[in-house]
Amino acid sequence: MPRTKKWTIDDSENIYRVKRWGDGYFEIGQNGNLHITPDPSNTDMRIDFKAVIDEIKQEGIQFPLVVRFHDILRSQVALLNKTFQNTLKEAEYNGGYMGVYPIKVNQMREVVEEIVDAGAPFNYGLEAGSKAELLTVMALNTNTESLTILNGYKDEEFMRLALLSRKLGRKTIVVIEKFSELVLLVRIAEELGVAPIVGIRSKMTVKGRGKWASSGGDRAKFGLTISEMINAARYLEEHGMADCLKLLHFHIGSQLTDIRAVKESIAEGAMIYSELHRMGFKLEYVDVGGGLGIDYDGSQSTNDSSRNYSMQEYVADIVYGMKQVCDLEDVPHPILVSESGRAITAHHSCVVTQVVGEIKAHGAGIATKLVDGEHVLVSDMRELIEIIDNQNNLQEIFNDASQFKEQALHAFKLRVISLEELAKIETLYWQIMGKVQLRIKDAEFVPEEMQELDYALSSQYLCNFSVFQSAADTWAIDQILPVVPLTRMNEKPTINCSLVDITCDSDGKLDQFISEYGISNIVPMHDLKPDEDYYLGLFLTGAYQDVMGDMHNLFGRLNEVHIFSHDDDPKDFYIEEMVHGSSVEDVLSIMQYHPSSMAKSVKKMIDEHVAQGQMQPREGVKWTDFYEDCLKGYTYLKT
Repeated sequence: MPRTKKWTIDDSENIYRVKRWGDGYFEIGQNGNLHITPDPSNTDMRIDFKAVIDEIKQEGIQFPLVVRFHDILRSQVALLNKTFQNTLKEAEYNGGYMGVYPIKVNQMREVVEEIVDAGAPFNYGLEAGSKAELLTVMALNTNTESLTILNGYKDEEFMRLALLSRKLGRKTIVVIEKFSELVLLVRIAEELGVAPIVGIRSKMTVKGRGKWASSGGDRAKFGLTISEMINAARYLEEHGMADCLKLLHFHIGSQLTDIRAVKESIAEGAMIYSELHRMGFKLEYVDVGGGLGIDYDGSQSTNDSSRNYSMQEYVADIVYGMKQVCDLEDVPHPILVSESGRAITAHHSCVVTQVVGEIKAHGAGIATKLVDGEHVLVSDMRELIEIIDNQNNLQEIFNDASQFKEQALHAFKLRVISLEELAKIETLYWQIMGKVQLRIKDAEFVPEEMQELDYALSSQYLCNFSVFQSAADTWAIDQILPVVPLTRMNEKPTINCSLVDITCDSDGKLDQFISEYGISNIVPMHDLKPDEDYYLGLFLTGAYQDVMGDMHNLFGRLNEVHIFSHDDDPKDFYIEEMVHGSSVEDVLSIMQYHPSSMAKSVKKMIDEHVAQGQMQPREGVKWTDFYEDCLKGYTYLKT
């Protein structure tokens, strides 16, 4: 017998593609555990994820939870800004770069504060798209050299807040999304005697690529047409505010999958900027919006969950594309602004959940021992399993077994066979399908019907989390997020499975995974050991997933652990902060329940049972305390 090839971490890399989506931050260590390199320029600093899990357990922090690697967040801020700086220098571009982070991507205070701090050396600013976000950035973006970009629809209160920000010496730019906003802004600015900084958003003819292609084009939700932009510029001129028009903004969609869309948008935007400049409106900034994508599936393609370019290529196309048009049109190079949020935040955060059980595809089956007088359908199915090992025509076996199973179901409905006989036939059928599946694994050609066996025979791993809270995009828009075991990747994963959460909803599942052949509806995982916890990481959740989760089943927010790297620590990291997730009291209060009244009501019922002699007083006290403790406790399963 040939010796079985030993499983290696390279084999696991082929399955999970960690290096391809990890962007230098994540890789499989030689010990089979997932490793984190918080700063890819310093590969000596490596964190073993198992060590992080062990410390979390020692601290008594309950799973599931969000783990934030704040050094990754800081690294991405620096990387984007340095990439622009270096490219500007190489291109001999005369304008500068002043990026802003759109806080809608992740408004968590800890995240925004970290970005502001990491971006301070680059005068990296913030973008807001609502009144609440504006109030937030006014408090946090205190660097008077950085930009504050205000997008979205605006009312009078929004405009007054923006002008207050100008009074405080901030470079706050109000981007006009529709003409009536400009009329409102000019009126309030004249009333207050404050000179605004005005931007206009162009409704681009270029469309993006991917799920958000509708952000551009004639039917775009935001922006002014060419005619409206000219009218807006002249309206400012009529009111003596022509010099207030400083920025041209355009945005063709989030998660741009194809670099050609970037090239096309820059070409169009640069021409609009040049023409406005020649008309006498001396704009200083061109804001290219967001769109810098993330390679969620590691395919480096134009798939919706990928991108066919690097950050370096994205930046180069913006810089060189703008320079070329400006030089040809003989207008100054503008200061470039971008609003990359997904690229800044996605990698720094992940969800860690424990697998709490396995739901086998077809149960354990029943005993199929031969008995006198059994029905011919049972005998026929038994005969197939006895001859399959010596049968080369697996297609015939598959077809016969499928036919016998279908006939058995009809026979049961007509009361020809008993329920127990039907169960025997089903048990034998799935045993046959399991043997067929093993036999066709290395076949050069597998008929289409039989290709579905991997999924049909796969298990479901029950995971202690809520898809609707922690991975909303996987449910809402079929976003692919990498799912990886955090340990044992030096072992061969032997269980094909999909993942289901603990919500009582059939949509609470993950069944789209990265694989070595593209996207698969199953993922190989390791068998569960009774004496060993098995943890999975759901990665690239730092953009949108942290803030878009809902209250389905009242699970609420997860516990959070914030990790910082530290050279002098033996483990190269320390837990900087733990943020408690939602308690049951928290989620009930959000839904307008009153936990204290609920506790009183249940205590009253218990007291009545005690008074009637149906429950002992000591037992009543214990049940009262138990109910109140549950109200104060974590919403997720205790494992």
